[in-house]
Amino acid sequence: MNITIEKEDGLVTARLEGRLDTPASLEVAPQMESLHEDAGGTVVLDCGKLEYISSSGLRLFLSLRKAAVNKGGTVIIRGISNEIRQVFIMTGFLNLFQIDD
Repeated sequence: MNITIEKEDGLVTARLEGRLDTPASLEVAPQMESLHEDAGGTVVLDCGKLEYISSSGLRLFLSLRKAAVNKGGTVIIRGISNEIRQVFIMTGFLNLFQIDD
């Protein structure tokens, strides 16, 4: 699991690549938590290369959303696959986030 974070003109983009399963969630949690500092603006989670997300990965997304709501920011999820979209639908996450295709 790889995360690349880019900051440009007040926009923070985190590109997620690979499988965000439980072990990977533990590994990337510090990087995801660093995004909380920028949660007052717009944070884009680019999931175009995300192959899988577990409940632990969803928890990281939810934690970032909570930080954004508290700071008046926005989390945009971009490029989710049909499989991950189904997970978002089943868990109710599709209604919690702004999804850009």
